[in-house]
Amino acid sequence: MRGRLATAASLAALACAACTATSTPVADTGGGPAPAADARCAAIAGKMNARLGADTRITAAEYRPAGPMAAPPGPPGFAMPPVDLPDHCEIGGTINPRTGIDGQSYAITFRLRLPENWNGRFLMEGGGGTNGIVGEAIGRMAGGPVPALAQGYAVLAQDSGHSNATNSVAEKGGATAFGFDPQARADYGGASLAPVTLAARDIATEFYGKPPEFSYFVGCSKGGQEGMMLAQRYPDLYDGIIAGAPGFALPRAAIAEVWDTQAFASVVRAKGEEVTLASLAASFGNTDLAVARDAVLKACDAGDGREDGLIGAFEQCTSAKVLPELERRICTGAKQDGCLSRPQVDALIRVHDGPRNSKGEALYAGFPWDAGWADMGWRVWKIGSPDGRMPAINVAMGTPALAAIFTTPPTAPGATPVQALAYAMGFDFDRDAPGIYATGGAFTRSAWQDIGARSPDLAAFARRGGRMIVPHGVSDPVFSINDTIAWWNDVNGRSHGKAASFARVFPVPGMAHCMGGPATDQFNDFAALVDWVEKGKAPDRIDAKAGPMSPWPGRSRPLCPYPKIARPKPGATGDTAEDFVCS
Repeated sequence: MRGRLATAASLAALACAACTATSTPVADTGGGPAPAADARCAAIAGKMNARLGADTRITAAEYRPAGPMAAPPGPPGFAMPPVDLPDHCEIGGTINPRTGIDGQSYAITFRLRLPENWNGRFLMEGGGGTNGIVGEAIGRMAGGPVPALAQGYAVLAQDSGHSNATNSVAEKGGATAFGFDPQARADYGGASLAPVTLAARDIATEFYGKPPEFSYFVGCSKGGQEGMMLAQRYPDLYDGIIAGAPGFALPRAAIAEVWDTQAFASVVRAKGEEVTLASLAASFGNTDLAVARDAVLKACDAGDGREDGLIGAFEQCTSAKVLPELERRICTGAKQDGCLSRPQVDALIRVHDGPRNSKGEALYAGFPWDAGWADMGWRVWKIGSPDGRMPAINVAMGTPALAAIFTTPPTAPGATPVQALAYAMGFDFDRDAPGIYATGGAFTRSAWQDIGARSPDLAAFARRGGRMIVPHGVSDPVFSINDTIAWWNDVNGRSHGKAASFARVFPVPGMAHCMGGPATDQFNDFAALVDWVEKGKAPDRIDAKAGPMSPWPGRSRPLCPYPKIARPKPGATGDTAEDFVCS
């Protein structure tokens, strides 16, 4: 079982920010529920509604007999198998129902599943994208068939205070329209985390007659941001946190998304074409990206001691090494397959260097050169699918989020990706970028204050014995691992070189956003976290395998805690994790 919660449904939602989700019912096996458990489940609503207060209500409590649960739909290549769930009580509820300043009805909606055979542990699932969807609350782990619920964990999921089904407003950006309400923005940023956790743990304590012995949080992307928010602002709530590919600098990363869009648009303009969603997707063909990938591999693949398509020593893969290889691949005449145009190389350099204003001040970290820059997941985030049917996620979701959620005052980029692209192309990095730190009117706190979770101060979390694992793909196209490493170095400095005693970053060479790419992206970081929290066994390596969509299905490598990297053992020629050490 791998600790990054399965994100296939989340990835699909990222491509269509207005998507909604429904709970897939557990099939009735015909055996009927155990009467005692059924009665206890039915009684929990009445007991807790009398205790939780008027702002927190259990709206449903239903006993679910053991049976199969279908996998949620997901992008091609990321389908997950159905899972078998145990007898459990499924509880639904709301917290703080209210009317926002925009006239919309809001509430924090949650789902809690309590297994009959409880292991004494509590787990919360993180969200994804712009949230607005109540997760399954089964702890479905990507790469593993056994969800946390089936292992005996009580599992919680929430929508972070708004609903894609009821709060989407097309003219305000669809699912990002909640950004026009200050409290909804704050709840999305992290204000919803503590009240929903405390309410769910109270319910679990009443149901089982004792509180959870250990509490865990697992998330990636926006869920990684939530994990960071918990460690920094609510350090007493969770013993162990997986904060994968953390979007802890979401507003800044959204600026980088616009920067990248403009960079790739420069390729279109250099050809004398109009910038459209289709021409943006055609700024690089798959062959062009493969040329760029091969240049990066030529420059850097051997840096970790093995030429294997994985750039383990990615920090040593500098522009000084890569640019000469890219220059050699620039077409000497007209653009053709097998070479790159000058504007294409310039666009890649801009993406690598990251966004800056006219004074040269960095607005977000740049992205490292890596082998995953030719991966389909990378290109769909940056420029869209090759056939033009799926627009760039940077445009379709990133731009509306920047306009409505991450800047003050919130603005509406329009109801369609075409309008979002126009907003992105008109974004000014001197005039508009400071909006992520601005306040005004009803927004007394900036988006950065509400949503940014990049503080290096984890002293309280470490002091109470908290432990954190941060897996992050080196080819992540939206949240740069450079920013995560810079954050960890800040944490390490504040803790006088002792950050590894409570927080460890595990770079995954080649991996895209949370999963995929030419990478060993299948790994059991949750088991490593549990061993660290409950047995004091710090993870010195996490063995990983390449998934079926990689160039080498089944290949294994160790993931190493930063700053160590995987290097072949002296004399080893094998292609398995056992042939490598972290050093």
